[in-house]
Amino acid sequence: MVFWDYDTQWGGDRSRLPGGTKEWGRLEFENTDRLLELHAQYGIPASFAVVGAAALPGERPYHDPDQVRMIHAAGHEVASHSFRHDWLPGLGREELLDTLRRSKQALEECIGAQVVSFVPPYNQPFDYPPRLSISLAERREAGRRRTGLGDLCTALGDTGYKFCRVSYRSIGERLRERVTKKARTAPARLEMIRGIQCIRMNAPGGFNEHAHRVLDHCAKEGGIVVVGGHPHSLHAGNTQDEHMLVPFLQHAGDLHRQGLLRLALPRDFIGERSA
Repeated sequence: MVFWDYDTQWGGDRSRLPGGTKEWGRLEFENTDRLLELHAQYGIPASFAVVGAAALPGERPYHDPDQVRMIHAAGHEVASHSFRHDWLPGLGREELLDTLRRSKQALEECIGAQVVSFVPPYNQPFDYPPRLSISLAERREAGRRRTGLGDLCTALGDTGYKFCRVSYRSIGERLRERVTKKARTAPARLEMIRGIQCIRMNAPGGFNEHAHRVLDHCAKEGGIVVVGGHPHSLHAGNTQDEHMLVPFLQHAGDLHRQGLLRLALPRDFIGERSA
């Protein structure tokens, strides 16, 4: 499963990286045009997680409803990425429901199709005590009214979503990675959280060698590869760069042609049983 988090300048304005606001919004659009070419060339479908406000009428670098429709028309899945790239742990329930509903409505009206999948901005919340994932930073910064992963999934169900990409990691997993200094290549598994079909990212670092190892491991042993990036980083010189993406798409396409890999979108897993 390949994800692209389509933030536009809404994400740049709300960047939580050092230095505050980023001016990457304009890159989202030209790079997405290139991504559509590459995915068509290699026959790999993707899920574009779009901030709902980008689908409203308006000008770049915040809006481009025509491009959102192009993504849908090309056969890719349009998922929600909140309304304006909101930091979900800091929202109360009513604010959370509002951003989920507004994003879903704007996207569905734009593409004329149902939106059933959700990708949280910043991959948060991480806080999920049932799997021993505790985020002290979220608890400290968001305070008592914070939204945890369970709360998010409850709200997703209440607003009509069916699927969510998640990124929590247990205390044990984090300690093991710190000691071994290696990221695990284990396959991702479907997990039902409060009625929402969820999948954890297992290749979150872009399209580097680790992503290739996860791909090979899952092709051999079974399981799901969940990888992704941001369109604005396509020519940033990092692991989401085109020079890293193209070999990954080629690799995935080769495995698919050999019958070792299924190409899937989030909506394909709705209704499937969790592991």
